Amino acid sequence: MMRVLFVDDEPNILQGLQRLLRPMRREWEMSFALGPREAIALFDQAPFDVVVSDMRMPEMSGAELLGRIRDINPAVARIVLSGHSQLESAVCSAGIAHQFLAKPCDAESLRETILRVLALRNLLKDPALTRVVAGIGSLPSLPASYAAINAELGGEDPSLQRVAEIISKDIAMSAKVLQLVNSAFFGLARRVETIEQAVTLLGTEIIKSLVLSNAAFSQFRTVSKRFSPERLWNHSIAVGSIAAAIARKELADKTVVGEALQAGILHDVGQLILAAHLAGPFDAALEVVSERHIPLHEAELEMVGSTHAQVGAYLLGLWGLPDSTVEAVAFHHTPAACSLSKFAPLTAVHAANALVHSAVDGPDSFEGQIDMGYLAAASCSSRLSDWQEIARGILNATETS
Repeated sequence: MMRVLFVDDEPNILQGLQRLLRPMRREWEMSFALGPREAIALFDQAPFDVVVSDMRMPEMSGAELLGRIRDINPAVARIVLSGHSQLESAVCSAGIAHQFLAKPCDAESLRETILRVLALRNLLKDPALTRVVAGIGSLPSLPASYAAINAELGGEDPSLQRVAEIISKDIAMSAKVLQLVNSAFFGLARRVETIEQAVTLLGTEIIKSLVLSNAAFSQFRTVSKRFSPERLWNHSIAVGSIAAAIARKELADKTVVGEALQAGILHDVGQLILAAHLAGPFDAALEVVSERHIPLHEAELEMVGSTHAQVGAYLLGLWGLPDSTVEAVAFHHTPAACSLSKFAPLTAVHAANALVHSAVDGPDSFEGQIDMGYLAAASCSSRLSDWQEIARGILNATETS
């Protein structure tokens, strides 16, 4: 039975949570701590899978408490439950908390958030790898992107459009901004899928706060021997652009097009995680690919124990990114393993990834990258020649620009 700890310094809040979540007693073992000291004492007695904490508590802030808990056990899912007017709380804890919920929070929203976090555990089987990934507060950006965002925000009149352009071309910044803007602090009726929308909602001051707190945005410093972050960024931007174009060609609505774009940009975020935090095993996987000419995700299973697709989806899911993004990241190599049987962002990302790889590695690699059975089940196989033409046009334009 999964163990969930709720922390608040107001007894009435804890009693309300107990009443709201009474139906979950058969599924979760729940504890309710009156303040951080009691929470740490309970944590010392036995581990928890999820911690839900208030932010403003007199003896220790929620961010400090979650930081202490992360140090004790990085694998714990850490959720902030705080007031609507405390957006600064989300910014302060952006490098520590996985998700942010707003008070008052109804039982169903709280239940769904916790269930979704717990369900992610099926993606990563290795407890050591789970601790590494869950302990990540930020992802590293390319030095050029980091310098560009600093320069723009440091100017007298920073442009939201320019800030959005910089962030949208950086995997790490995109993931962090989408994590924050989709938090319940904004009370939005639907998920935000595009960086342009996210930057407009957050504003330059909050973006600047995220940049200044190194826990939220950081530069890529640890470089594995065989990994090229620039190549990954270029590949991801190409996949995102082609996936969005495919979605437009299929007359998908704007939401699906935005989802395809962002999922395409983020589809290989797991490689970034492995290169920055598990460089040794990841280098070994890249060496296996070079020697045996097998797909990277197969080599990762041997050398790391999980694929970059699983690792990336796990972190993005913990961060509360939309299901469509998490599914596209998790299954972009193995779409048939997903229950979806119609055109979706996953379809566009899977096809775009295969098309970009075939353009780089040669047309012979296409058969190993594309799942024709999945495309047939999604009634899309007849569309492949149109998608190939789209990809050629985008890639040719990129080369000549």
